[in-house]
Amino acid sequence: MTADDEQLRVRVAWLYFMEGLTQADIATRLGITRLRANRLLGEARASGLVSIQVNSRLSDCVALERQLVAETALRDAVVVPTPSDPDQVPVVLGRAAAEYLSRHLDENRVRGLGIGWGTTLREAVRHLRAGSFPELSVNSMMGGLTHGLELNTFEIASSLASRIAAQCNYFAAPIYAGSAKSRDTILAQDVFRDSLQRIATNDVALLSVGDLSRRSLLIRYGLPRDVTVESLRTSGAVGDIMGTFLDPRGAPVKHGLNQRVIAPPIAILRDISTVIVASGGLNKAAVLAAVLRARLCSVLVSDEATVRAAMGLLRGLG
Repeated sequence: MTADDEQLRVRVAWLYFMEGLTQADIATRLGITRLRANRLLGEARASGLVSIQVNSRLSDCVALERQLVAETALRDAVVVPTPSDPDQVPVVLGRAAAEYLSRHLDENRVRGLGIGWGTTLREAVRHLRAGSFPELSVNSMMGGLTHGLELNTFEIASSLASRIAAQCNYFAAPIYAGSAKSRDTILAQDVFRDSLQRIATNDVALLSVGDLSRRSLLIRYGLPRDVTVESLRTSGAVGDIMGTFLDPRGAPVKHGLNQRVIAPPIAILRDISTVIVASGGLNKAAVLAAVLRARLCSVLVSDEATVRAAMGLLRGLG
């Protein structure tokens, strides 16, 4: 079997077992006959390529991981094939992030694990291998929404702690204060000073990023009523990390909302040993490029098309 044949077999297995496409859909997508798709699936099972999950990696994605690490300050990267359905991006990235974090927890002594919020992180928690880490503290990295939502920072943190039998500490505040002054008053309280100190001692952080489209949970649910998406765009924002909006080079934009965010300064991320950012979809290419440019993460988990787009933007910035 040639390398091209092997890659085709892996792609067929991925689309069938990981994305749930039918054999007919796969045949159309890859330009092969349904009979050949069926045969390749049979070969994948017989050869051990597939058990419960795909036990091989697409060489294109592996090569892209190496290229990404070589061209940025990343220590590691995980790149998966881009699903045909955009709604499946958080699912496949969540699985990949869960596998990476599970392995990291098994191989390293982690005392503090910071966590953000969002669909991808919810999926990561769902697929994380169950464990017992009673000395580990799961710490919310930012404030959350004021109404219940399973994607909220509080729910994500508690679900993660429960999954790995760890301690849990919330950053019990809304994501944005009513004004910069009220934000400063909130963070000056002892309980929040303690939270910020705890966050600063995290060994690992697992975060996502948001863009400015309606696909962003922060845009849909978290923006204060007096802040518009257009005003953020006008300020030069391309998206956010931990509620702080960034320009294309990864610097916080000059917008009043950034003075109201109840979260640590994003510069703290450079002091955390392992910061995993799990996000994808072409709508997030610009903000991921900004995060990479500013060296705000050490590990990126994303999809193939998004990584290629983000790298193109990085090269354009020079």
